[in-house]
Amino acid sequence: MTLLLFLILAVCLFNLGIVLWVIYEHFFNTDIPAAIGHTVKLRILHCLFLLMLTWAKICEKLGICSKLTFIRFVLLSLPVKEDPKLVVKNLCFGTVPVRLYQPKARSASLRKGIIFIHGGGMLIGSLDIYHSTCCFLARETNSVVLSISYRLAPEHRNPSGLNDCMAASVHFLRNLETYGVDPFYVTFCGDSAGGTMVASICQTLVTKPDLPKIRAQILIYPFMQAINLQLPSHQRYKNTLFLNQKIFLFCVFQYFDIDILWKTALLNGAHLPLEMRDKCEERVGVHNIPERFKQEGYQPKSPGPFDENVYLETSQIFWAMNSPLFADKDIIARLPETLLVSCEFDVLRDDSLLYKKILDDQGVPVSWHHIEDGFHGVLFTFDKGFFIFPCALTILNIMVDFIKDL
Repeated sequence: MTLLLFLILAVCLFNLGIVLWVIYEHFFNTDIPAAIGHTVKLRILHCLFLLMLTWAKICEKLGICSKLTFIRFVLLSLPVKEDPKLVVKNLCFGTVPVRLYQPKARSASLRKGIIFIHGGGMLIGSLDIYHSTCCFLARETNSVVLSISYRLAPEHRNPSGLNDCMAASVHFLRNLETYGVDPFYVTFCGDSAGGTMVASICQTLVTKPDLPKIRAQILIYPFMQAINLQLPSHQRYKNTLFLNQKIFLFCVFQYFDIDILWKTALLNGAHLPLEMRDKCEERVGVHNIPERFKQEGYQPKSPGPFDENVYLETSQIFWAMNSPLFADKDIIARLPETLLVSCEFDVLRDDSLLYKKILDDQGVPVSWHHIEDGFHGVLFTFDKGFFIFPCALTILNIMVDFIKDL
C-alpha cells in the first residue's frame, strides 16, 4: 500500500511539473498577441499545444515513440464528422491515398473541381484532419473536391511529398470527366506547406500543354522560401505562438534532411553564394515589402560571409520546386489567377507579400487578403467547437467567394 501511494504521489508530482513547465513556456517564452482577441480561448489552446509537444518529447526520451509519431497519434484521434449532403470516397491513385468529395444533389452540367493539398510542415497532417475543411468547400461551392494525402518527413524526405501530390494531380486532371469535373474550372488549393506544393505544381503544370489549363490557385499562408530568414515577420514573430522560428526551422531541417548544426549559419545567410545575392535581393529583399509591415523594431541584416559547406548542405532550398519565389519569371507570368491569404501573426507572413509582389510584377491577377487577427494554422480550428476562431471562418468564406466568382 505504501509503495502504491508513493507511485501515485510520484505520478501526480510528475504531471504537476509538466503543467508548471507548460505554463512557464506559455507566459514567459511565447508572445501572445492581444490583437488576436479571444484571449482565454487562445491561451488554453496554446497551453494544450505545448502540453502535446511536451508529452511528445517525454515519449521520445523514454523510447516509447518519436515526437512526431505521438503528435500524429493525438491529431488522428480527433473525431471526423460526416456531411449528409456529400458523397465521400477514399481512393488510391496508384500508391497515393486520396479522398473525393462530391455533392449528392444532381447537376445538369459538369462541376468545378478543387484539388486540395493539406499543410503540416511536411511532417504532420492527414486527410482526416482536413476533412471538415474539404466538406465545407465542396458543399458551399457545389464543387468536386479531391484531397491528397502524401508521404511525410522524416520517414520520406524531399521531394517524396511533392512527387505524390504531382502524381495524384496529374491522374485527376487526365480523368476529370470521370469525376464530373469541368476541365476549364479546376482550382488548386493548399495551406502552409500545402500552399508551397500548390505553387510548385502550378508552376510545373504551365509547361504541360497536354493537361487541362488550371483556372486558379489558392495559397493560404504558404511557405515560399528559406533563403532570407531575416525578413520583418521572421524577426518580429520568431517567438509567436504555434509556428515560432524554432518549430519552423525544425520542419525545414527535417524535410530537407539538413543537420541542425547549420541553424545559425542559415539564419545568418551564410548559405547564399555571392553570385546569387543580387537575384536573391531582387526576389526576397525587404524593399519588396510594404512599409507598414516593417515597423515594430525591424533591424535590417545583410547576409554573413559565404560558407560553401553550408551551401552544399542546404542547396535544395534554392530549387524553384522548394522555393517557388525563385521560379523563372516567364513561368510566373503564365500562372493562373491567384488568391493569396496572409495572417499578421505568422513568421511566414512576408512570404505571401513577396509572392504577391512578383505575381503583380508579371501581370498575374492576384486577390490578396490579409487577416489582421490571424495566426499560422488557424484554419485547423475551423471545426473545433469552443476553439474555433472567427478568422478561420473568414478565410474559408474568402476561399468560397473566390471560387464561386471564377
